[in-house]
Amino acid sequence: MNAQYFSVCPPLPLDTPAADPFALLKEQQRAAVDYGIAAPAAGPLLVIAGAGSGKTNTLAHRVARLVQRGADPQRILLLTFSRRAASEMERRAGGVLAKVLGTGSAAPQLPWAGTFHSIGARLLREYADSIGLDESFTIHDRTDAEDLMSLVRHDIGLSQTKSRFPMKGTCVSIYSRVVNTREPLKEVLQSTFPWCAQWEEELKRLFGAYVEAKQAQNVVDYDDLLLFWSEMMADPELARHVGSRFDHVLVDEYQDTNRLQADILLALKPDGAGVTVVGDDAQSIYSFRGATVRNILDFPHQFTQPATVIALERNYRSTQPILDASNAVIAHARERHAKTLWTDRSAGAKPQLVVVPDEADQARWVAGRVLEHRETGMALKSQAVLFRTATHSAALELELARRNIPFVKFGGLKFLEAAHVKDLLALLRFVQNPRGRMAGFRSVQLLPGIGPATATRLLDAMADAEAPQTVLEQFEAPAAAAAEWAGFVQAYGNLRHPQLKWPADLELAKAWYLPMLERLYDDAQVRANDIEQLVRLGAGYASREQFLEELTLDPPAATSDEAGPPGLD
Repeated sequence: MNAQYFSVCPPLPLDTPAADPFALLKEQQRAAVDYGIAAPAAGPLLVIAGAGSGKTNTLAHRVARLVQRGADPQRILLLTFSRRAASEMERRAGGVLAKVLGTGSAAPQLPWAGTFHSIGARLLREYADSIGLDESFTIHDRTDAEDLMSLVRHDIGLSQTKSRFPMKGTCVSIYSRVVNTREPLKEVLQSTFPWCAQWEEELKRLFGAYVEAKQAQNVVDYDDLLLFWSEMMADPELARHVGSRFDHVLVDEYQDTNRLQADILLALKPDGAGVTVVGDDAQSIYSFRGATVRNILDFPHQFTQPATVIALERNYRSTQPILDASNAVIAHARERHAKTLWTDRSAGAKPQLVVVPDEADQARWVAGRVLEHRETGMALKSQAVLFRTATHSAALELELARRNIPFVKFGGLKFLEAAHVKDLLALLRFVQNPRGRMAGFRSVQLLPGIGPATATRLLDAMADAEAPQTVLEQFEAPAAAAAEWAGFVQAYGNLRHPQLKWPADLELAKAWYLPMLERLYDDAQVRANDIEQLVRLGAGYASREQFLEELTLDPPAATSDEAGPPGLD
């Protein structure tokens, strides 16, 4: 069946035309917002949203339009790339609905707006009994996953091989790609990690032991959230039950989804009824994480009824010379959704492609242009240099410093990667899940006199016990740790007290940890500011479980010491 490439549909009249909040939408945006709005659940819709074409605004207005026309917000599933994107979408849709309903009305909430991973975590807890999970599972972030992989690798004797076995981060990357692409390990090694191909059998053994370790500790990693959700949807009865909970499923940034996510969507709505996906095949950049552009290319033909495709081509952010270059580049793609970006903004300068011999020359060229712009009257704080990752800035930072050009660097160490933040979160995770080995390992080693051997002895005993907390309370700590051990046991018991109400947990954990912070770090006062920030952040969540889960799935961006105020010119 062929997809319908749809240009413009007439908008449905509002009950109160004078207060039409959709009037400012442009023609293509209005077509996407109003598509199938009169039907109970229209066929699948693909919105190809070119860069700067108002994608977020369009999707938010579509959500608002659905609710305005009678859709139950409780039955709308909105899947976005980040939790912040979901919050922004909900805020914008709420603003539109407030105009429709009147200033005295509260806009309805969208309880099922979030990332694939966060929605997956919620559903896995709800259906835990049906799929053999313990609903109290905790979630490992990437660092914890790497540490557990390293521990398992050591336990099965792969850390002492004659030739160098892949590092823990590489092992997790291989495992993650196998899960998310659904490709056999052999193919993943050959196509993406050829230097590790000789270890295929050992990696199979390692990954099997890694899965067993997660099960024993009642933890899951990022990949499990999608894997278990997908496996749950492979059960026809469960798939029907979950799918029937939602009348409309909307997915943002569809070009950056992986095979598992596409399989989940198809299982939720096999006929495509009520499905809207938004994305741009020309902006697919996450193939290194297992994302595949095939999802958005193949979408129009994957349902029992063909999808309608609407392209947003008008750009509101750039100039025509830049768009001309963009159109010319993407025109060489062997397979793509047709669109031509355009704008009515006044033309600007053509973009430059500057070729330099090496990184040092690149840094000199950039610093030179910064000074040239400064001499023509452009303030330093009005100039910015973008780079792909924080590590790419080193040469430029040295060159700027050499020329005495003041700058502020944004990016680098993420909030949850800071050691002191990980310390406190490890304690909370250990309290939440006493069998969580990585959190426990980090927590108990914060105390003086407790090293890896003692920590391992304690955690082994807790793993085998029916009442892990009792083992902790009765554990005989080394003499060097005796002074601090009693306080730790008391804090742990207080944090697990059933009458303790969140966020009092955070204050208790902070009170125990701050003396450790003073002992462990020279810049304790600076780091204490991050701990206070973490406490304030936690107060906005309903429970410790929700706080730990959402912070792991969608962490904040920066620590307090990674970017200061902009420098003076």
